Amino acid sequence: MRVLIVGKGGREHAFAWKISRSPRVSRIFAAPGNPGMARHATCVDIGVDDLDGLVDFAQRERIDLTVVGPEDPLANGLADRFEAVGLRVFGPSQKAARIEADKDFALRIMHKYGIPTGLYRTFTDPGDARGFVRDWGAPVVLKAAGLAAGKGALVCHTMDEALRAVDRVLVDREFGAAGEKLVLMEYLEGEEASITGFTDGEHVVCIVPSQDHKTIGEGDTGPNTGGMGAYAPAPVVTPQMQKAILERVMLPTVKALAAEGRPYKGILYGGLIITESGPRVIEFNCRLGDCCRS
Repeated sequence: MRVLIVGKGGREHAFAWKISRSPRVSRIFAAPGNPGMARHATCVDIGVDDLDGLVDFAQRERIDLTVVGPEDPLANGLADRFEAVGLRVFGPSQKAARIEADKDFALRIMHKYGIPTGLYRTFTDPGDARGFVRDWGAPVVLKAAGLAAGKGALVCHTMDEALRAVDRVLVDREFGAAGEKLVLMEYLEGEEASITGFTDGEHVVCIVPSQDHKTIGEGDTGPNTGGMGAYAPAPVVTPQMQKAILERVMLPTVKALAAEGRPYKGILYGGLIITESGPRVIEFNCRLGDCCRS
């Protein structure tokens, strides 16, 4: 079996290491890969945004399975491009990957189908957003609605921080196109946990829960990053809690996307807060987590 891994970070390195242990796999390629991945795969100079190049390479090299690591090519429709020419690919379609690519869309789906999350509002006009922030108060979480490499969430503990965050997203355009829409979300109290589910569009199998650390400073201080480290298992997710998360969050989300005509196949990553009233979703990712971006 010939496998292509798309990506170059810690997540893709983990894929390469694990897949290389399978006796069914005869050769692994990584596009573009990194020096560490070269221990397990042949790295090829094709960027994750070169959809045509990736499809051409997979056809030319008779790739049996492509595993897509990062969110950007999935959000841009790479899985659809592969399936259109009869190539097997592990990762959601562009329509399904919108669960990460558009936080406004994700929250609308959650509220429509009763998946536990926080209250929210979405804005494109900075004046409207500032007025609502003044009425809402602090603490509050403001997010660029699009893909921002894990750095688009601004946790604001004061009104001044919140008003400045509105300007950072909608006026200064600090997050570029990802900040065309601003999501203002309820601040949720509790301990964070990450749930990773593998799904065929109907069933979900979750692996061990983890907990990552986003803020750059000690004691959960400073701005959010793409990830400052992680560990697993996360003690906050007891077996009973993991069962509740599967039944109340992961399975209902997969069913909701199917009902919306967006069947989801691949890895669904749920970023949750474990509150006193149970699990509540902060956001979803359309891929495996990655605390080692490069």
